[in-house]
Amino acid sequence: MQSSDARILRGAAIPTGAVGVGAVLIGLLTAGGKGALAAALATVVVLIFFSISAIAVSWAGKISAQTMMLAALASYVVKILAVMVLVTAMDGVSIWNTKVFGWAVIALALCWIAAEFRVALQRRPYIDEPESALDRSP
Repeated sequence: MQSSDARILRGAAIPTGAVGVGAVLIGLLTAGGKGALAAALATVVVLIFFSISAIAVSWAGKISAQTMMLAALASYVVKILAVMVLVTAMDGVSIWNTKVFGWAVIALALCWIAAEFRVALQRRPYIDEPESALDRSP
């Protein structure tokens, strides 16, 4: 993993983990122990899914830009399907509060995306232009 990719991963995982702690506290206050368990599980799910996705995209970026785009799209589809399967499989489980889990996943995913976007905006843009494109003399 390149240092810039690691910086993006850290820059998104740390704020998401902090928001996850807040989600556990909110879940505890609103739905008791079941809500706290749901928010904690949602935090783990989001951190694992998005970290695996970031690592896969970073690895694919070493191959080519096209492979990186394919990895990003494939990881997005896999994440959506995996969360859908998880939520569907755990729908009847009474050990946690499913509404807190769903809202926590949404909030944490939005937090990850916003943090990743913030880190990406702080980076210097890298544009690979050939020397001839910069030379405008006739």
